[in-house]
Amino acid sequence: MDVLAFNKWDCSQIKVVDPGLQRYISTTPVIVPKTGARYAGRRFHKSKLFIVERLINRFMVSGHKSKEHFISSGHNTGKAANAYQTVLKAFELVEEKTKKNPVEVFVKALENAAPREEIITIEYGGARYPKAVECAPQRRIDVVLKLMTQGTYQKSFNKKKTASKALSEEIVAAFEMSNTSTAIAKKLELERQADSSR
Repeated sequence: MDVLAFNKWDCSQIKVVDPGLQRYISTTPVIVPKTGARYAGRRFHKSKLFIVERLINRFMVSGHKSKEHFISSGHNTGKAANAYQTVLKAFELVEEKTKKNPVEVFVKALENAAPREEIITIEYGGARYPKAVECAPQRRIDVVLKLMTQGTYQKSFNKKKTASKALSEEIVAAFEMSNTSTAIAKKLELERQADSSR
């Protein structure tokens, strides 16, 4: 018997098209997407986790932005059950909008929004220069999950919009390569900066 994501969606036909990301996006579903940090600290093991679980983990702790703790709208509680419910509702809304398997839509959105290049700062003789570097595949996934989560929080913090609705809109916008997605907008900006600092 096949295991379904959230006991609803079949993931057996989902293919990752980007060859650089194939080893780093796992579409093998589990009954309960919560390993409880069993693999924390093992270098590449998080890439073997079901990709939806990585989104849930990221949703619990959205991280920092400009060295300030990021706005959270009460979701940064570390409660996996809350994050699980938010992501489940978001996926249901994605299915409603696109009439497609939401896990497949999410995987395609990740591929579209993953940045290929980044900027690092090099200090040379007291002066600082920006330098374009290629982004490692595992980091590409980490960055896009962070951008999606932070974009969701920006759109739902102190607003009438719920986090699940904001997340579903973020995923659909990234899937459609729309600039309304925070992740897509940031990726294009990063790549433009990298291009100008060659």
